[in-house]
Amino acid sequence: MRSTARVVGIVVELIVLWLISALALLVLDAVFGGVTLDTVVVDGRATTLPAALALALVFGLLNAILWPLVVRAMAWIGPVMLFVAVFLAGGLLLMLSMILVPVASVDRTFDLFVMAALLSVFSSVVGGVIASRSDTSYRIMQVRRQRFRRRTSVPATTTPGLLCLQIDGLGHGVLRRAIADGVTPTMAKLVRDTHRLVPWHTDWSSQTGASQLGILHGCNHNVPAFRWYDKTTGTVAVFSNPRDNEQREAERADRPGLLAFDGASRGNLFTGGADDNVLVVSRMRGARLGGGAGYASYFFDPSSALRTVVRMIAEIQRELRQGFHQRRRDIRPRVRRGGVYPFVRAFTTVVANDITVAAVVRDLIDGRSIIYADLIGYDEVSHHSGISRPETLAVLTKIDETIRLLLATVEQADRDYRVVLLSDHGQSQGATFSRRYGESLAQLVNRLCGDPERPESEDLSAQADAEGRLYASASMGSAGEKTDVSPPSDRPVVLGSGNLGLISFPRIDGRADTESIEDAYPGLLAGLCGHPGVGFLLVAVPGGGSVVLGADGSVDVATGAVTGTDPLRGFGPDALEKIRRTDTFDNVADIMVGGAYWPETDEVAAFEEQVGSHGGMGGPQSTPFLLFPKDLPHPPDPLHGAEAVHAVLTGWRDAQSPAE
Repeated sequence: MRSTARVVGIVVELIVLWLISALALLVLDAVFGGVTLDTVVVDGRATTLPAALALALVFGLLNAILWPLVVRAMAWIGPVMLFVAVFLAGGLLLMLSMILVPVASVDRTFDLFVMAALLSVFSSVVGGVIASRSDTSYRIMQVRRQRFRRRTSVPATTTPGLLCLQIDGLGHGVLRRAIADGVTPTMAKLVRDTHRLVPWHTDWSSQTGASQLGILHGCNHNVPAFRWYDKTTGTVAVFSNPRDNEQREAERADRPGLLAFDGASRGNLFTGGADDNVLVVSRMRGARLGGGAGYASYFFDPSSALRTVVRMIAEIQRELRQGFHQRRRDIRPRVRRGGVYPFVRAFTTVVANDITVAAVVRDLIDGRSIIYADLIGYDEVSHHSGISRPETLAVLTKIDETIRLLLATVEQADRDYRVVLLSDHGQSQGATFSRRYGESLAQLVNRLCGDPERPESEDLSAQADAEGRLYASASMGSAGEKTDVSPPSDRPVVLGSGNLGLISFPRIDGRADTESIEDAYPGLLAGLCGHPGVGFLLVAVPGGGSVVLGADGSVDVATGAVTGTDPLRGFGPDALEKIRRTDTFDNVADIMVGGAYWPETDEVAAFEEQVGSHGGMGGPQSTPFLLFPKDLPHPPDPLHGAEAVHAVLTGWRDAQSPAE
């Protein structure tokens, strides 16, 4: 009965869309002089309605029949180029419709393409109104039409699926305030009715690469930061490079990923073992950038491209206006927000979000067993605007609306789902290191090494793109093409990951210790320890072992014995354990620099040019959240490390329904 009702509903929708689309063609015919519908005489009155009805019917049928084939044929290019291709394809379909039913003449071809795009948008809006005036229902309607064409059904199962939605960069404390202030009403309702909200604690490297590698693949060993210098190869590894991410997965090939069994990875850095991936960085190379990345679900609605372009333009102007407002009112701390950033913001908050959500909706309708999707908009905007400023919270509200859409999809899916929300890290705010002290960490190191005139170590941190910039470049078809960054071997390599700094010495074989560093660069360690923007240093000592150095004291890493003032005070009770773990990594930097943290203002000084930053320790960057259904087993309290989160999600994935 339900299947029959769905078929009848789709037929009714198509009829209504046909009639209203014909009326839209009449309006477009009056507006655009380059396309003219034929006039016929009915009962003594001239009318173009029959031509509009015929053209709307054929255009609608061609869209229903040919559009999926057109999208699959074009899906081997990135989504940005697909926007252009979709616009052209819509015009060609309308032109084909006019050939099949010659009821109109074309004087200006451009008008034809514009009419096709507007007609698709109009059909999309009307379809949404028909589907209970809900964008959620409209998306579901589109997916069910696809299934109706394929004549497929969801396999019968009583085991609930698991939907994991990651809100990139949202800290536990920021979410709690957002819930209290009405910024996230959907998540507030979950917390109050069906879910539990708990914090979890990241490893020292509080960034997406380390967290997702641990969560999705169960191991983030040998991941000291977002980017690090590999002495064995003489290159810089970075999580925004698809080749490097592919290697990180290959190193863990003996471990079944979280998504290895009927799983889907959407918008992540890694696959998690899934064969079906959309906007996954480790698969953004070669042909996999397009068709292998699964963009087709989004473009099955022919109006999606134009709708998204309009929203992108609105987002760009919103960023320009907000950036101007921040400068005019002299809001601090702040960073430059010009250049390509407005376009990157538009991509992360609109394009990446739309494509990811479209893929997840289809996964839910198709009954996929486990889905892990990353919504990256909040993280990108927080870096430039701040972690809880009005414009950032507005983006968080949009993400909350997206979650509401997906929850509504879950309600209409054939399979039951448990929905888990989580973040991979938080963010800490503050003026950057370079703005506070007039020089970057790399410039400071070069100066202390007696070479103040040298450039900033090739600005290696700037060469390694952040996630949002990576996704945008990948969508233009350029991801994975850049070569490995090979820094000069005659000077220190200085990298930044939030307020975590990494200093490596290519001239010193193996891991440098305090003695070899002092011999090669006298005064460097003392200069760094005494700098107000440096909280502590992790460095090896002669004869084995390591020490944490501060301005007025030190900590023996192995024993925890403190000499003088503890340099880790204020960084949390688990700070030494995090450092001990990182100290065991094969690729730990010669000097690991923990940036300063000021508890009185809850601020850090990032070594990157970011207002909201993450990657090290200090403040809310190390405390993301986990929001899960009350009927699932409670995770360990406290929950430490991304690998522990992987174990929790794996247990929930494999949990049976209460009835079983």
